[in-house]
Amino acid sequence: MIIGIGTDLVHIPRILHAMDTLSAGALARMFTAEELRQAESKAHPEEYLATRFASKEAVFKALAPHTVKHSFDLRIIETLNHEDGSPYVHITDPLQTLMNEAGVQKIHVSITTEADLAQAFVVCEG
Repeated sequence: MIIGIGTDLVHIPRILHAMDTLSAGALARMFTAEELRQAESKAHPEEYLATRFASKEAVFKALAPHTVKHSFDLRIIETLNHEDGSPYVHITDPLQTLMNEAGVQKIHVSITTEADLAQAFVVCEG
């Protein structure tokens, strides 16, 4: 059963601007250490991080309405890639707690880029 869906669209130059102007500490408040590490190995790290930010927002939109507080810290959401390149939301302990609260058993994510846009679509399944 579908519990929630979420989508988000990010303008990639916005992330590039953040990378150019924010401190490493500020970026660490937006992305996990592993997301930042993975971005460093990419030809276009701003595109990689834009998809991760879109994923965070999409997960939030799909999950937050079903939690008690209707809110949570986006840093608990980490989107990584399987060996075949497909994205997945890594279930951290704090995220698992919220998923249990919301009756969510699985989070599906799809991300894409086109020109200067990054999009994520999320389905939370119960």
